[in-house]
Amino acid sequence: MDALLDLLRGTVTSPWVYLVIFGLTAVDAFFPAVPGEAAVITAAVLAADGGHPNVVAVIAAAALGALVGDHISYAIGRGGGGNRLARLPAGSRRRASSDWARHAVDRRGGLILTTSRYLPGGRTAVTLTMGAVRYPRRSFLLYDSIATVTWALYCGLLGYFGGLAFERDPVRGVLVGVGLAVTVTFGIEGFRRLRSRARRRAAAHH
Repeated sequence: MDALLDLLRGTVTSPWVYLVIFGLTAVDAFFPAVPGEAAVITAAVLAADGGHPNVVAVIAAAALGALVGDHISYAIGRGGGGNRLARLPAGSRRRASSDWARHAVDRRGGLILTTSRYLPGGRTAVTLTMGAVRYPRRSFLLYDSIATVTWALYCGLLGYFGGLAFERDPVRGVLVGVGLAVTVTFGIEGFRRLRSRARRRAAAHH
């Protein structure tokens, strides 16, 4: 455990850590398998233990990286992503996310863009779809800026206060922070699915 902690501290105290966080959160925006959120939380936890790295800089790097990544995803959507989404296998999870995103964007694009940032698959589907349907760039920039800043604050503060709570055991602080983030993500997704099912049942009765 001490060896793992030393490795984490050695990594996050490097001046390159902000560039790493920027890169991970950017790629995570259009390739959700990359652990961008976990990287932000981990860096913030260790920031509470000695002030390195700087938690404000961690949050800023995460927000900027996520913003750039979302715009890359949007650009992919504008450059033919709509056709790729249409070719996704019917019944697949990615197709379901795409269909949900398309309907959601049509109804309330700004709100969906802001809230989808907390759903790993949802945020990618939404940004791709917004590009594919030519959602206005200025509106996309505005709402996405709100989404990425609030998301970075959420991850950064979650990790930072987790680090303060487990000052003597930072590894546990990392695990708790990531665990809470995962719980919130699945909680939001579960609520969305239950609400969607309730709407379909109500529509079926009518």
